[in-house]
Amino acid sequence: MTASASPASGHDGLLAEARTLLPEIVAVRRRLHRAPELGLRLPRTQRAVLDALDGLDLTVTTGERLSSVTAVLEGDRPGPTVLLRADMDALPQQEETGLEFASEVPGAMHACGHDLHTAMLVGAARLLAARRARLAGRVVFMFQPAEESDGGAQYMIDEGVLDTPDGAAIVAAFALHVTTRFAGGTLHLRPGPTFAAADRIRLTVRGRSGHASSPHQALDPVPVACEIVQALQTMATRTVDVFDPAVVTIASVHAGTTTNIIPETAELHGTFRTLTPRTRHRVREGIVRVARHVAAAHGATVDIELPEGYPPTVNDDTVTATVHETAAGLLGADRVHRLPQPFMGAEDFSYVLRRVPGTMAFLGARPPGTDGEDTPDCHSNRVVFDEPALATGAALHAAVALRYLAT
Repeated sequence: MTASASPASGHDGLLAEARTLLPEIVAVRRRLHRAPELGLRLPRTQRAVLDALDGLDLTVTTGERLSSVTAVLEGDRPGPTVLLRADMDALPQQEETGLEFASEVPGAMHACGHDLHTAMLVGAARLLAARRARLAGRVVFMFQPAEESDGGAQYMIDEGVLDTPDGAAIVAAFALHVTTRFAGGTLHLRPGPTFAAADRIRLTVRGRSGHASSPHQALDPVPVACEIVQALQTMATRTVDVFDPAVVTIASVHAGTTTNIIPETAELHGTFRTLTPRTRHRVREGIVRVARHVAAAHGATVDIELPEGYPPTVNDDTVTATVHETAAGLLGADRVHRLPQPFMGAEDFSYVLRRVPGTMAFLGARPPGTDGEDTPDCHSNRVVFDEPALATGAALHAAVALRYLAT
């Protein structure tokens, strides 16, 4: 069987076996959590992944411009390719969880669950390597740096992660993202846009410096910058369709050096997030128009930079339906849920999904006995994930690959 395999393919005993592997998967996760690394270069993380994959008879390559790992499992018979992806980088935050395996690196923390993502994919590699004889095709395990910063997925694409040696089609790409929004071991997904595009805002308002006692002899950029911030919020809520949303956030405001000098400039940095090309273009134009005209109204000028960030993450309808059905067979239908709306965060798995059909799903990892509304989640320096969910994630990765490749 190929992509049309029956929903039951590969489910027998898979979750139970993943649970027996849980101590090993947890050990990988904790090794990564203690030693978080940022950006494109993750040598200790890469070493941990290579160590964890050792002995599985995979074809393993590493990146040239980044510390990526690509591991390929060839089945016993030819067939299509399934790609499974995990991101590996951490965030520049000081951990405050109090965990016994907390980060040992000052100012760095696995606060977005990438340590879990990586450990789950290692677990999936072990599950699938034990089932090589049942596979018609190949599985590509994509361990990716720099999701949080530099778009490591695109670097890996440029270095050939989507290129198969015989040109066999990649029929499905799959990724999981943990979250404490949902109960541990539950899966949540949707077809279509799932994450937003996230483009950056860099505005420099230029006035004229002077003494704080004589603002009339200067041109103060600070109130101009404040007015621009407010006007951008009005623009976003009054010119954008609420059913095709946009989020404009100014997250950094900087001006001046001391209390008695009106500064020459005021800098505003932030992001704008959208789900469709039309609204992305409309908001970009709106930011330029508002910033220029508000500045001009006060006799100031503004430098505008709006560099493009990650595109929207758009899940393929057919692959999403297949993953939903596969997960329901593995976990039970009551533990698989359709997301009612997208998240306005951004993900560079979007670059993969622009090239091949696939889906990203959310794996619930909320610790038992905690309330989803108040539980710290991704990007909090106090986030704690439920480690038993690692077995569920490893089994899900393996089940999706088996659904497409098992004979």
